[in-house]
Amino acid sequence: MDSTTQLTIHRTGTTTPARTSGSPAPPGSHKITHSGAYVYDPDRPAGSLHLRAARVLEGNWTGTSTVPSHGLYPHQWSWDSAFIAIGLRHLSPLRAQTELETLLGAQWGDGRIPHIVFNPSVPLDAYFPSPDFWRSSTAGRAAGAPRTVQTSGIVQPPVHALAAWLVHQADPGLSRSRSFLSRMYPRLAAWHRYLLHRRDLGGGGLASVVHPWEQGMDNSPCWDAPLSRVTPAAPRSFRRADLDHGSAEDRPTDLDYGRYVRLATDYRDGGYADGAGEFAVEDPAFNALLIASEHALAAIAQELGAAGTARHARAERLTAALVERLWDPAEGMFFCRDVYGGDERGGESYGGDARDEGESGALGSERRSSESGAHGSERGSRSGALAPEQHSAENSAHASERRSRQSGAHASERRSRQSGAHASEQRSRAGALIPERSVAGLLPLILPALPRDIAATLVRTAGGPHFGLGGVARLAPSYDLTGHAFDPHRYWRGPAWFNTNWLLERGLRLHGEHGRAEELRAALLETADTSGFAEYVDPYTGEACGALGFSWTAALTLDLLHEPARADQADRPDRADRADQSTHVVSHPGHRAFDKAQGTPPHTSHASHTPHTPHTPHSSFETGAKGGDRG
Repeated sequence: MDSTTQLTIHRTGTTTPARTSGSPAPPGSHKITHSGAYVYDPDRPAGSLHLRAARVLEGNWTGTSTVPSHGLYPHQWSWDSAFIAIGLRHLSPLRAQTELETLLGAQWGDGRIPHIVFNPSVPLDAYFPSPDFWRSSTAGRAAGAPRTVQTSGIVQPPVHALAAWLVHQADPGLSRSRSFLSRMYPRLAAWHRYLLHRRDLGGGGLASVVHPWEQGMDNSPCWDAPLSRVTPAAPRSFRRADLDHGSAEDRPTDLDYGRYVRLATDYRDGGYADGAGEFAVEDPAFNALLIASEHALAAIAQELGAAGTARHARAERLTAALVERLWDPAEGMFFCRDVYGGDERGGESYGGDARDEGESGALGSERRSSESGAHGSERGSRSGALAPEQHSAENSAHASERRSRQSGAHASERRSRQSGAHASEQRSRAGALIPERSVAGLLPLILPALPRDIAATLVRTAGGPHFGLGGVARLAPSYDLTGHAFDPHRYWRGPAWFNTNWLLERGLRLHGEHGRAEELRAALLETADTSGFAEYVDPYTGEACGALGFSWTAALTLDLLHEPARADQADRPDRADRADQSTHVVSHPGHRAFDKAQGTPPHTSHASHTPHTPHTPHSSFETGAKGGDRG
């Protein structure tokens, strides 16, 4: 019996009828273990979707982390590992914890989590940009880059606190016995501080990305206008390894790639100081994930004995900032804001006719409202709001972490804040909303404090002609189906991706759209099955594009298979009254056999004996409810 077969074994040996892709959970498919956790326990024949997804993750495991794809992406990627851990928790909570621990072990002293952690056993010419391009240990010294591991110098979306909380829920006994959350919390808190302080380049409370690779949707048409200001690097100054594994017609153009390289080179040569570059964009998906992660950090703080109320309050303030700076009521969705865009007065609109007439009036009024009212209080309260979180992190198990943060690299963070990011705030301005419809503009649907009318409008936009969800499109495309730059196969300029659709499925459920969410879940499972767990697919046909056997596709497929009851769990008024609600959400069938097969030490779960402080969930996540152009 191989390890992936062992991985799917339920230790009691009981089975229930097999599920087909997208079908509802059969009666009796949830069992209760001795610790009180639900276990999803279908019959899994040799060719089942569950087993094939598990084999993808097994094949991409390196021993300490999971690569997205051995050929195209042979290192560890930041937000990939977060999504991968969310799926791995159903197979091996221990491995899921290890995935996140490995990533956060490469965190910089200033708090940033790099978007790539390089595997030293991979040849330099196998991937570009390689470690010798980023030069993290030397160019990143002032920012506290680690000396013992090579990384990139940019970041990716902050999904990590969400992942850590869900991984903890998968096996609270294991998590507590390993002090998983108490070790993760100070690092995650530092990560959020970095984004909320160093990356508030627009001065309105939201985090900016300083490179398209940071937002994750690397080749989106949203970047075309701000990138047009960047002089591209000479084509002969770099070699694109991504074209060895994918068609040039599906990848970014050489011109775009030259601009990516120029931005990264300038950032590196500036010592990775924030705010000095030509590119700064406030993205709705990046900030929505940061806000959702703030809610998750509040839940983690509660698990560790702190109140968590300051983090929930900050998340709600950031939600208000997101609406005021990036919401366009006339278009019914969120847009990216080019912080350095617009006219010389910081004007609001780009030229062109990419959107409907009358746009400038709606955008102008939105901008004026964003410059007054709640944003004044947001700017005035950010520093004060951090104090409760810092105190909770410094108590009990976090004292040693505090001491290490106060020395060495964190001293350089204080110095660099006084020059880099804070100097940039003096030249920051309202910027301009970028008139391109991206799936990123739908993802704030994951936020629990999103105003009800905005959530309802986002649902209508998702199902309308621009995204076709539930209609002409099998999955939500990455870019406007009617847009001037739409291409169903070119990287992030039209294809559908599993992680963005997984987030949309959660958002739909959170806001009561259970029927639409179930339709999307069924489409995701069917497409994963027929595409061979493709990296991305044609949104109309589901045709596989990019790498096959892609890790986050397999991982999120497992998550969808394992949590068919989350619609019933979501929005239940009595959730907060249940003791240890987390143990009734996710499953981990056969993970002890899996861990044993991998040579990892066994553990004993104490979930039923360990006291746990119940809390009121603020998010559906609390109920369980990549080539060279990645950098």
